Amino acid sequence: MPAIVLVGAQWGDEGKGKATDLLGDRIDYVVKFNGGNNAGHTVVIGDEKYALHLLPSGILTPGVTPVIANGVVIDLSVLFTELDDLDRRGVDTSLLRVSANAHIIPPYNTVLDKVAERFLGSRKIGTTGRGIGPTYADKMSRVGIRVQDLYDESILRQKVGAALDFKNQVLAKIYNRRAIEADRVVEELLSYADRLAPMVTDTSLEISRALDAGKTVLCEAGQATLLDVDHGTYPYVTSSNATSGGACTGAGLPPTRIDRVIAVLKAFTTRVGEGPFPTELHDEVGDRLRELGQEFGTTTGRPRRVGWLDVVIGRYAARINGVSDFVMTKLDNLDTFEQIPVCVAYDINGERVDEMPTSQSDFHHARPIYEYLPGWCEDISDCRTFEELPPRCQEYVLFVEEQIGARISAIGVGPGRDEIIQRYPLTGE
Repeated sequence: MPAIVLVGAQWGDEGKGKATDLLGDRIDYVVKFNGGNNAGHTVVIGDEKYALHLLPSGILTPGVTPVIANGVVIDLSVLFTELDDLDRRGVDTSLLRVSANAHIIPPYNTVLDKVAERFLGSRKIGTTGRGIGPTYADKMSRVGIRVQDLYDESILRQKVGAALDFKNQVLAKIYNRRAIEADRVVEELLSYADRLAPMVTDTSLEISRALDAGKTVLCEAGQATLLDVDHGTYPYVTSSNATSGGACTGAGLPPTRIDRVIAVLKAFTTRVGEGPFPTELHDEVGDRLRELGQEFGTTTGRPRRVGWLDVVIGRYAARINGVSDFVMTKLDNLDTFEQIPVCVAYDINGERVDEMPTSQSDFHHARPIYEYLPGWCEDISDCRTFEELPPRCQEYVLFVEEQIGARISAIGVGPGRDEIIQRYPLTGE
C-alpha cells in the first residue's frame, strides 16, 4: 500500500488533526516526520479537547500506531508530560514508536533559544523558545545528541561535554549567562532512558514493513508550507522541512511509496510570529475573525495574526507539495459575513503578480488584490453534505477550488470530529 502525506497549506494552525481524524480507521500508522513541540494540534472528541504538541494526532485513534520519526527533535520532558496526561485521560499510548535516530533537545538549547531571541530585539524571528532551531543547527553541525546516545553513557557524556565547551562560552561571553554543568544535563537525559527504551526502534524499517504488509501510513507534517525552511517565507520560518518532500528524509520513506498528498487550508489565513502577511487585518474585522476561530496558539497561547484567505498561497502550496486533495477547515467561521474578500493576486510596486514572488523583498511589499464574494449569513454547522450548504457557500468553495487548482475533498463546518463534509474520499478510492 502507498503512503499518504498530510501538510499545512498556509502558516500552520490549519487544523491538520481534523484531516487525520477524517481518515479514521483507514489509517494504520501516523508518522510525525519534522519539527518538535513548537506547534500543536487541537483535536475535539465529543466533549473532550486534546492539545498535542509533540505526539502525532493519530495517537488518539484506537489501533493506530503513532510514530515519532527521525526528522523530529524531541524534548523528552514534554514527551512524557503529554503521555502522562493522555494516560490519565484513558488514552492508550502503548503503541508509540520513537526513532533511534531522532535528535533530542538538550536543556542548554532551550536556554540558548530564549536568550538569542531576546538579544535580537526588533530583528527577532518569533520563535517559541523551545530549543528547536538550535537543535536542528546542532544536527547539521554534526554535534547533536540522538535518542540512541542515551544508551551509551560514555558517548553521551562526550557529546554533551563537547557541546557545552562551546555553548557555555557563548552563554557567558555574549549573553552574560551562567555556564551549564555537563553532568546535570547528562543526569537529566539519562533519567528518561529506561522509560523510553521500549518505544525506541528503527522506525524507517517498521514503516517500510508496514507498507509491504498492505498497511496505510499517514505522514503528518508539523508546521506548514510557508514555514518550510527551504520553501517558506525565509527567514521567518521553522527549522525543518514541513512540505511533502520532508516526509522522505524525515521518515526514511522513498518518494516512490507516496501516493497522495493532502493539504489543509483554513477558510481564512492566520500566522504566528514575525514576517510578511499580505492579507493581515488590523481592525475589528480581524478581531472578530480571531474570536470566532479561537485563534490562539495551541503551544504558546499567543493571539494569532488573522487575515482573509489568500489563494496565491494556496496555489503555491499545491505546486510545492504536489497536492492531490485539499481539506478546507473553519468554513463555519465565515457564516456571519455579508461579503467575503479573497486575495487572488498581489500588487507589487504597481504590477499585478499572480504567483508567489521570487524575492522576499517583493513579498514584504505585496498588497492583496481581492475578489469579493457574497456571504451566506447562515449557520452551516449542521450540514453534512455539500448540497446542504447554502448556494453562496457552495459558490465560495468552488471559487477557491478553481483558484488553487486542486479539488477540495473535505470541508470543516465546526470543531467537532463529526462536523465535516466529505466530497471525495481522501484515500483516492
